[in-house]
Amino acid sequence: MIQSIALLLKNTIGDNMNKIWLVGTGNIAIEYAKVLKNLNVEYIAIGRGKTNVDKFIAATQHDAIEGGLENFLKLSPEIPSHAIVTVNVESLSLTATMLLKYGIKTILLEKPGVCNPSEIYDLVQLTREKNANVLLAYNRRFYASTLKAQEIIKEDGGVTSFVFEFTEWAHKIAPMFDGSERFKYWFLGNSSHVVDLAFYLGGNPVEMSSFTSGSIEWHPNASVFSGAGKTDKGALFSYHANWKAPGRWFVEICTSKHRLYFKPMEALQIQEIGRLELNPVVLNDDLDRLFKPGLYLQVKCFLDNELSRFCTLDEQQHMIDNYYLKIGNYSR
Repeated sequence: MIQSIALLLKNTIGDNMNKIWLVGTGNIAIEYAKVLKNLNVEYIAIGRGKTNVDKFIAATQHDAIEGGLENFLKLSPEIPSHAIVTVNVESLSLTATMLLKYGIKTILLEKPGVCNPSEIYDLVQLTREKNANVLLAYNRRFYASTLKAQEIIKEDGGVTSFVFEFTEWAHKIAPMFDGSERFKYWFLGNSSHVVDLAFYLGGNPVEMSSFTSGSIEWHPNASVFSGAGKTDKGALFSYHANWKAPGRWFVEICTSKHRLYFKPMEALQIQEIGRLELNPVVLNDDLDRLFKPGLYLQVKCFLDNELSRFCTLDEQQHMIDNYYLKIGNYSR
């Protein structure tokens, strides 16, 4: 296997030592590859199993290295300026750890960055020791709907309150249950996508009360979630989710002049004071239609080192320790 990797490595890299690394060759990696191609960014795709590697090559018409990151690193390849990690959630922390130890300083790590919440501590410590940037790929921060909402919020003088729901479709998830750990922490691995957007727009919580009840075979900690609190922007918030009832993800933002609806989250509707009707907001969302929503701008900002919009690993640890554990009814 090492010999075949070495040969492909030689053919892939050639004389260009500035190629970024795309680690993982699953479905999300294919979406990243589409963006990288459009941006004319040279990259090396690194996969593990033959099935995903072959699928990646067929979908992207781009070479990919089979055999996994660990074998790839044994060949002492040139350290890239950036790496994007798209492996499955159980492997996120281990993969980021290998990259940090190898010397890579800027890493885009698919959300939520860890599978088990306890994995975050060693990863944060290593990131600090290596003086590196590990950023979470919460692509909804980069939606056209999000950017437009931020414009409206700024014009209106800020957020006064907001509400969000992160109901998951348990009947769709149950058939996928294979006993792996990611199901036990499904709120962190999946529901945090909508929670991150809500707090990104409305401010980080400083006070919060949380309540849970019920359980599901694959998520024994809770199936119904409710809570409320206050953010560092002075906004009050509440949330709800019932994984055994109908529902959908959504975020609603209130200002002194408008209520903004993310239903679905790629779109934006607006309601004015004294009016009942909801009107669609016209978005400049061509990129969200051509590529996986939010991904193009996220990748461009990452490669241009414009990092202010990202969730850092330190910030993710803070959210896990103080809020996500409470919302999901998890223990450390």
